[in-house]
Parts: sequence; structure tokens; C-alpha cells
Amino acid sequence: MSTAHPATASPPCVAVVTSTGLAVPGLTLPDELLGTVRDGGFDPVTGLVGRDLRHKDRASRLALRAAAPALRDAGLLDGDGYTGPGDTTAVVVSTNVGILENVCSFADTIARDTVLGLSPLGLPQTSSNVIAGSVAMAHGLRGPNVTLCNGPTSGLDALYWARALIVTGRAETAVVIGVEPAGDIVTKLLGTPALDGAVALVLESAAGAAERGATVRATVAGCARAADLAGAVARAGGLTPDLWLTEAADDPAGPRANAVLDPAAALGAASGALGLLQAAAAVAHLDEHGRHTVLATCGGPEDDGVAAVFLTGPHHTP
Repeated sequence: MSTAHPATASPPCVAVVTSTGLAVPGLTLPDELLGTVRDGGFDPVTGLVGRDLRHKDRASRLALRAAAPALRDAGLLDGDGYTGPGDTTAVVVSTNVGILENVCSFADTIARDTVLGLSPLGLPQTSSNVIAGSVAMAHGLRGPNVTLCNGPTSGLDALYWARALIVTGRAETAVVIGVEPAGDIVTKLLGTPALDGAVALVLESAAGAAERGATVRATVAGCARAADLAGAVARAGGLTPDLWLTEAADDPAGPRANAVLDPAAALGAASGALGLLQAAAAVAHLDEHGRHTVLATCGGPEDDGVAAVFLTGPHHTP
């Protein structure tokens, strides 16, 4: 006689952050988004040159300069190239104006010289996915390749989709990048000086990170998008944050938090990079406060939605 044993449910897949990288003028490490002051920092004049960046648009160059230190910090990049599983590593990019200058330049050329004046070398730069493609090709990342260009929530939406790719088993690792290049056309469109930089996070499955002995910096505990702030926070898990990273500190529907900060306030209009700058700042905070919970939110009443992401420290207890 045999005895039936109940099926044991597999533990849910969890997405964790194992590193961050910046290519933001004047900044070196993400803790500077929280107020730490250092001399030097990234300089686009000297940092965006090199044979590996030839024939690439400015947004792609910035993204590559942010992705490399993030991959290196995660232990996934050495002198021979990417050391992780290329077939299961995704690239998710958030940018709202990343190719605007390129498209306008091509339009001007067509108006002046017709299509005969166009250079085939520059044509890929008019595709919004050129940034994600450039990062993937540079490091041999052959997993899902996604670009989001959907307004103020775009950066946190990119984090949402990277997490989704990991927890559903579509990817083992994801390089998530928020990038916006500055320029006269961008400034004219936004009506204000804009960020000229990029930020990258490496997400992995918790099991994969543990298997290779990677340091877990934060856990992506919940992500959601809703019509308003209260709805987004509730759907993301409704945790009580120790730190709230937001542009909407005066929103009466905001959660109670011990501290509220806009880490990108001094960087110019961050647009599609905002949410990932917030996430990088959250990781820097959790490096020092491993039991804390950080909430990042983007979007507001004048936008088409609000995105919310909860990140918890490696020593957080639910």
C-alpha cells in the first residue's frame, strides 16, 4: 500500500539587487544621491570617448558607461568580458527623450538634403531600442531586450518589468538602465535644464545570486502602478517605509515615513531615469541600514499614473 505525499510548493522566485552603477556628471557612487560629498566624479567630456563608443549616440554611450561599473561591481564583468549567463541576461532600458536629438537631426537632414543626405551609420540611432541593443551587444547579453518610453513612471516601470522577467523565469539576471541625454532640443521640449546621465542596476534571482556568492544589496519587495499614489503604494505591498524617495513629498495621500527625499532634485529633469536614480539611492541607503524599507514613487495627479516600488534591506524582517 502506498501513501500519497502532498506536493511541495516551490518557494517563490525573488528578485534582488546586487549592484549599481552611475554615469552622472559630478557623481561617483550612489550614496552621493543621499548627500555624501566627494571630489571629482564622472565627467562626460573625458568619460564618453573611446573606441568602444565610436559611432554611438550619446544616450547609448551614457548607458554603456553606467552598465559597465554595475556589472563589474556585481562580479559579472572581468577583463575577458561578461562572466554571467548571457542567454538568460535581460536588458531593460527606460528613456523618454533618449533619441530625440537623433530623430530631429535626421529630420533636418531630410528637409535640407532629402533622404540622399542620410548616413546609414546613423540610422539605427533613430530607434528607441538602440540603447538597450548597444548594451546587449557590448556584453553579449542575449536575453529579453526591452525599452520603455512611457513618461514620468518609466524608470520604476522598467524595474517592474525587470523583476517580472526574473520571477517568471524569463531571465536569470537583468541589467536595468535609466538614461537621458541633455541637449538644446531636449531642454526646449522639457522647458528646463535636463539630466545628462545614466544609472544602472543589476537584478538577479535570489537563488542565482546565492549560488554564485553575490552580495545582495536589496530585495525588490513589491512593484505596482495605479491611478493615484495611495493606490500604487497599497498595490505594491503597503509596507511602512523608513525612507520615501519621491518628488511628491507634499501629497496628502503619501505614506508616513521617517524621512522623505528627492535624490534627483539637483540633477535637472531626470524624466525616464528618475525612478532608477531613486532605486540606486535606495540601495545606497540600505547598504547602511540593512533592516530598513525604502519606498520610491514617480508620477502624480497630472500624469497618467503613479508607480511605486518597495525595496528592503538584506537584513529586513517582514
